[in-house]
Amino acid sequence: MLLRQVARGDRDAFAAFYDLLAPRVFGLVRRVVRDPAQAEEVTQEIFVEVWRQAARFDAGRGSATNWVCAMAHRRAVDRVRSAQAARDREHRFGVLGPRDSDAGGDEVAEQVLGRLERERVRRCLRGLTDLQRESITLAYYNGYTYREVAEVLGAAVPTVKTRMRDGLIRLRDCLGAKA
Repeated sequence: MLLRQVARGDRDAFAAFYDLLAPRVFGLVRRVVRDPAQAEEVTQEIFVEVWRQAARFDAGRGSATNWVCAMAHRRAVDRVRSAQAARDREHRFGVLGPRDSDAGGDEVAEQVLGRLERERVRRCLRGLTDLQRESITLAYYNGYTYREVAEVLGAAVPTVKTRMRDGLIRLRDCLGAKA
C-alpha cells in the first residue's frame, strides 16, 4: 500500500499517492471553500499533513482515501470558518467603530447585532425541510454524531449525511444573502 511506503519516507510513493488523490482532494476542498487559490493552498496543506502523519493512518478504521478526504474536509471547513470569523470581526469593527472607555453603547449594539443574527439563523432554519432541520438541530445544537442522528430519526447514516449536506448548503446560501 502506498501510504505505508509514504510513512517510511518513500518520496516516490508519496508522488504516486499525490498524483492519485490530488484531483479528488482539490475538488472536495474547492466545493467547500469556493475560491480556487484557497483550495490550492488547503490541498497543499493536506498533502504536507499526509507526509507528516502517514504513520498514524490506521487501515482498520477505513481506507486511505477516506482518511485523506476527511482531513481535507475538516481543513476546508476550518478555513471557511476562519475567513468568516475574520469578516465578522471586520464588519463589527466597521459597524461599531473603535472601542472607547464608554463601552455601554457598544455592548447594546453588540447585543442587538447578536439578536438580529440569531433571528436570521432561525429564519433560515425555518426555510429547511423538516428532515433537514431535525438532522442539523440534533447534530449541531445537541452534539449528536451522524450515527446517533440516524438512530434518533430512524434513517440510514448516508440519508442523514445527505439531509445535513443539503440543509447546510441551503443555510449557507440563506445566511450568505444580505437580509
